[in-house]
Amino acid sequence: MSSPSPDPSPSTGQEKGKKPIAIITIGMAGAGKSTFVQRINSYLHSHSEPPQSGSEDPKVKTRPPYIVNLDPAVTNVSFEANIDIRDTVNYQEVMKQYNLGPNGGILTTLNLFTTKFDQVLGLVEKRAAEVDYIILDTPGQIEIFTWSASGAIITDAIASSLPTVVAYVIDTPRTTAPATFMSNMLYACSILYKTKLPFILVFNKTDVQTHDFALEWMQDFEEFQAALASHGGTRDAEGEPTYMNSLMNSMSLVLDEFYKHLKAVGVSSVTGQGVKEFFEAVEASREEYEKEYLPELERTRAAREKTLSDAKADSMNRLMKDLAVDRAKNPGFAARDRWDPNTEEGEEPEEDDDDMNIIDRSEDPWPGQYIDLTRAQRHGDENINWPRPG
Repeated sequence: MSSPSPDPSPSTGQEKGKKPIAIITIGMAGAGKSTFVQRINSYLHSHSEPPQSGSEDPKVKTRPPYIVNLDPAVTNVSFEANIDIRDTVNYQEVMKQYNLGPNGGILTTLNLFTTKFDQVLGLVEKRAAEVDYIILDTPGQIEIFTWSASGAIITDAIASSLPTVVAYVIDTPRTTAPATFMSNMLYACSILYKTKLPFILVFNKTDVQTHDFALEWMQDFEEFQAALASHGGTRDAEGEPTYMNSLMNSMSLVLDEFYKHLKAVGVSSVTGQGVKEFFEAVEASREEYEKEYLPELERTRAAREKTLSDAKADSMNRLMKDLAVDRAKNPGFAARDRWDPNTEEGEEPEEDDDDMNIIDRSEDPWPGQYIDLTRAQRHGDENINWPRPG
């Protein structure tokens, strides 16, 4: 009897010249995005191996990922981020200086961080040859990232440089109600068509509630209809379907085509179940990105550059025409309008960027590259006294 084959790692290491995949995690507040990032980080660490002596290719298995934390309001994270927005912009100070609330503070902090995102891309490209995956953990308030200008800039910048996948994390136990499930699907649909990137539905917390019901609803329209009819509150006092029931029936028909182009996996961030399947879906999305999404991104970028170039050329033509008219009317002033290098007092000072620069923590290795969530302990300086119930 042959021995069972070992659990394959999500990747056997980068091929020569092969770019790492960027994974942007998005999801509703409380869906478990940060815990999911910790779990896939732990998984990649557990499947990584040091270079073997005498080996020509030191990349034996997957390598630890490169993580970027974009949530400025989080107090503690269960993983060590290579780039952390909290190292660059102080969220509490932004709220005080600009007199903002929590959501406005997060949005403004993200906007300030985006002004330096070229430094982030430089650090990411510098490490691209050393990693297989680049993971971005986004703020808990999903609308701040998905519908803000800074979120669009970050997404477009990453997608233009690297193969990119959007992982939409869903709280599975809270989607058992048809209305909540439909709300999540509508939001996922809007994000898919806004980002125009490969999209993976990650049904999290499957250790509490399996995602089989969601797959049935996505694959079989009649199953969702039956669940909708059996759910309470779908009929009014006269026994007729309510407006919400009719709306969800119509939406399920509209989204039927949307479901066919989605990858869905069930994951437990606590037990690690389904993580291997998630990375298999990510690897499958690389080919989809290169064949379908990358050409579209290049066409969009070329059209944008052409529009910008045409606008600059038009502005320059109008400027030269104005100068020609002005010199014709004032020939004396035109003769004196010459640049004398001897009158130059000195070079202009360079822009001082020392007040806000991106920090790459991986420059200085630290002991323990990630935290095992099952062994995580409370920090001694938290001083949190939770009230007892009753």
